[in-house]
Amino acid sequence: MAQCCIAVFILLLFTRFWLISTLYAAWWAFDWDTPSKGGRHSHWMRNLVIWRYMKDYFPISLVKTADLDPSKNYIFGFHPHGVVLIGGTINFSTEATGFSKHFPGLKPHPMMLNVLFRFPFFRDYVMSLGLIPSDKESISYVLRKKEGGNIIVIVVGGAKEALDARPGAYTLVLENRKGFVRLAIENGTPLVPVFSFGENELYDQVENPKGSWVRWTQERLQKIMGFSLPLFYARGIFQYTFGFIPYRKPIFTVVGNPIQLVKKHNPSQDEVDELHKRYQEALCKLFEEHKLKYNVPEDTHLSFV
Repeated sequence: MAQCCIAVFILLLFTRFWLISTLYAAWWAFDWDTPSKGGRHSHWMRNLVIWRYMKDYFPISLVKTADLDPSKNYIFGFHPHGVVLIGGTINFSTEATGFSKHFPGLKPHPMMLNVLFRFPFFRDYVMSLGLIPSDKESISYVLRKKEGGNIIVIVVGGAKEALDARPGAYTLVLENRKGFVRLAIENGTPLVPVFSFGENELYDQVENPKGSWVRWTQERLQKIMGFSLPLFYARGIFQYTFGFIPYRKPIFTVVGNPIQLVKKHNPSQDEVDELHKRYQEALCKLFEEHKLKYNVPEDTHLSFV
């Protein structure tokens, strides 16, 4: 969509509708900093009926395990990334699963690559769904709002984790991802582990073991572009043999209990490591408590890299 939007913006300049792109360019310059200042939610966009159809296809459910205080801000650590983050998008970027009913008074802000907010038209679309850039400044701006009521949703494993997203995979990229933990301490923001059961079941991937030429190419492209290119496949429209439509597998996104912490402007590395360990333990506990309900084998456990 981002590439299509920039193509439309450029093509309009060479037609009798050139004024649309010209006026948008002026608006774009005026509105340049909005993504990094909390974005711009659209109740209408988040409640479009198409999101409910998408939710029902799998289906997707949002599961709450604890009430959250709307006078506070929170950081949700979302796991796993999956191939295209379908559960995370439907649960936190739309109202299809009733986010506002589950967590009244709280506004979710999922994170997205900074570069995607530099595409005309597309930036306004993703902001309307509540997304903001995935950088420290944008996160801090939201978390410093004293009135509370904001949630930063960080897909901790990111693009790297997408390369291992396939049915039955429960290895998370988390061992050395500690930036979100430091931000939580600096802003005094409780951390909330979130695990999306079924997120990795929607697509198969071409075999890409570490050390293979496929994986080497994917990792090099990821470093250049900032996002990964998993070679995925699933089902077709009228057959189940091959295609790019995701399998119809249920997704249950379980939101855990908040991890309380003490605010400190310059936390030491030991303090960051200690909270990171607590977060890993809380995530494992959340997974173990719910895995049998969502058809995960009893002998399956999370592992971190």
